[in-house]
Parts: sequence; C-alpha cells; structure tokens
Amino acid sequence: MTQVLAARAGKITPEMEMVAKSENVDVEFIRAGVAAGKIVIPRNVKRKVVKPCGIGEGIRIKVNALFGTSSGRDLMEMETRKLAIAEAAGCDAVMDLSTGGDIDGMRKNTLAVANVPVGSVPIYQAAIEAIEKRGSIVAMTADDMFEAVEKQAADGVDFMAIHSALNFDVIKRLQISGRVTDVVSRGGAFLIGWMLHNQKENPLYEQFDRLLAILKEYDVTLSLGDAIRPGSTADSLDGAQLQGMIIAGELVVRAQAAGVQVMVEGPGHVPMHHAESTIRLQKRLCHGAPYFILGLLATDVAPGYDHITSAIGGALAATIGADFLCYVTPAEHLGLPNEEDVKEGVIAARIAAHAADLARGNKKAWERDLQMAQARVALDLERQVAFSVDPEKFRAVLGNGEGEHQCALCGSSCAIQVAAEYFGLA
Repeated sequence: MTQVLAARAGKITPEMEMVAKSENVDVEFIRAGVAAGKIVIPRNVKRKVVKPCGIGEGIRIKVNALFGTSSGRDLMEMETRKLAIAEAAGCDAVMDLSTGGDIDGMRKNTLAVANVPVGSVPIYQAAIEAIEKRGSIVAMTADDMFEAVEKQAADGVDFMAIHSALNFDVIKRLQISGRVTDVVSRGGAFLIGWMLHNQKENPLYEQFDRLLAILKEYDVTLSLGDAIRPGSTADSLDGAQLQGMIIAGELVVRAQAAGVQVMVEGPGHVPMHHAESTIRLQKRLCHGAPYFILGLLATDVAPGYDHITSAIGGALAATIGADFLCYVTPAEHLGLPNEEDVKEGVIAARIAAHAADLARGNKKAWERDLQMAQARVALDLERQVAFSVDPEKFRAVLGNGEGEHQCALCGSSCAIQVAAEYFGLA
C-alpha cells in the first residue's frame, strides 16, 4: 500500500510518524496532507535505510541537490564525495542525474550510501542507452523508456522526474511562442526531438496509466518534469509554459486517483514580478500538489553567481507557496560543479528556504532566529556556531578571534553590548 492510499484509509505509517516528529507537528496533520495530495513523502518500498522527509503544504521548505557522472567526467568517487558534502551541508534530498560511465553502478552506489531520499530522471539513461544500442536517441522505443523507469524503481529510487506533461499540443504552442530559448530541459529536448522525428506522441504522456502502474508498485513519488520551462526571463509565462501547466494539472488528478504520490516541477528563469503569478497559477492548476522549483533564477546576467540569483528567486517563490527548492551552483551555465560548488549551492538554497520559512510563520524557523539573536547579545560564540547555517564557515571567518568577542566594525565598542548594558540585558 502506498503512502497516499494508507493515508486515505486513515492509517499512520512509520514514515508519517518520522516526518511529524522532525517537523514538530501532529502526525494527523501529516496524514491528512498526504491523503489530500498536499504533502508527499518520497520513500520507495525497496529502500530500508533512509531519513524520510515530507514535502508540501504547512511544513518546512526542503532543499534538493544534484550530482552524477557524465561522458565528460566519469568519476564515481568524486560524485560520491559530492553526495556526502551535500548531506553534510544540510540538503533534504538528492538526485542522481548520471548520463555517462556506469550509470547503473553510480545509482546503486548512491542508493547504498545516501541517508536522504534519492531521485532520478529515467529518460536520461534510456536516451544514452539508445545511442549505445540503436545509434541515436530518436531510435529509442517506448519500451526503452518504461524499462528504464522500472529498472530504477526496482533499484529503490524514491522519486522520479518524468516529463509526462509534454504532448503535441504543448509543442505546437512552443513552435508559435517566439521563444528566445526554446528548450533548456535536457529530458524535454530528448523527448521533443524523438516526437518530431518519429511523428509520434510522447509515450510517457500517451501511456500514462502504464507509468502509474510501475510507480504505484514501488511507491515511487512522481515528479512531473517541466519539459518546456523558460530558460530565460524573456520567456517567462509564455503560452507554452502555461499549456504545460494545464497538462500537468490534468495528470496530477490522474496520479492521485491511481494512488501515486505526485509533485510538480516548475521554472526556471522567472523575473521577480512574475513569481507570484507563476506560483499561484501552478498551485491552482495543479490542485495544490507540492511544487518543486528549479530556481527561480531571477535574472540571466549572473553566471558564476547563479546560486545567489536562484536564492533570491527561490526565497520569493517559497514565500508565495513553492515547497521544494532545487539548488543551483555557481557553475550553472558554465560547466560541471565541483565539490565546493555543491556546498555553496546547498547553503544558498537553505538560506532561501529558511528565509521563506520565516515568512510563512514556521515556528521552528522563528525559534532558531531568536536563539541566534539571543546568542549574539550574550556573546555566546558556541551557540552562534550551533545556530548558524554553516558552522564550518562561521569558525573559519572567526579565525584568531575564536573564543573572544571581536567585531571588525565596532571594535571594543560593541553596539549590541552598549545597548544591552543600558537596557539591563548585558
């Protein structure tokens, strides 16, 4: 029985109990959210060791990190280090996006060592294997796509980004949209190329019930991939994006009816004045399903700093209603991220998520901010370290001042302490 079917039957699963405890909410709140499709708990029935997390309405905003081997850098050891770094930096989930080398081996290694939910994009493997076996991506068959989904589900993947909300209606809208950046989704590009070459409908849309049967068997959470998300701020909220949202909303209803947990992926490059419309449209059209955003990247002009661009947009989007932030690293648009890029990406996304949690009234977030403020007034460096988003960097920047109160701006005349003395707080 899947999490959502158990929830609808009034049953409390161990995963619901663990999520409720970590969120400091009543377990009935979690059960009701899962039953209504407003919360998902990605947890494949094949995985025995994982720290489950809830994603959705009324709970803490979560952060996802990406890694994986590629044809340009097939270093499983490096990707395993990135996973460990991402977890240490506080991510709530990871996705293995491997497209090169031993893809099966990398995924099995990830599932064995990860302590958080693991996601994937099965079309990547199906496309790469089609090149190897059949000579091109467009020679891929529908069975190739579904076999990749089933293989990864059987291995234990907890959630999958699958581009089912893509059909010829969306492509027709895309073709007349006048976009600057037509398709920036890799999975979307693979499928659109396949559809146009073969003049066949997307099997992941056309045979959606077949897909749902596989996901339901393993209780894999479906993450409806955004195949035509805007890749530049100029393309935000165009007809193609809205058409994709409409299709996604229809598929959400079908997935929920089938007893499959489902969330929806979204843009992409979105200027800040479009953020509220984007999030509210998405939530309305997709019936309140958890929203997994790839950004939002609030401007196109900051290569090398896109973790900051994404944090700006992500904080705003999550304040409005997004539930799951995919990190963006400083290497976005430039190349493959290294270990330090991974940490920077996770920390930036966590700051955005925490800022939005404050705005959404999350009690644990407010308690943490209050404790940090009190620790600063008390000159308690160890408590400041404990409540900081990156204790390692806190200590590194503190340097020779560790154990003492030193402020480069105020020197010995600490404004906080002067005020605290007069107000009887020192």
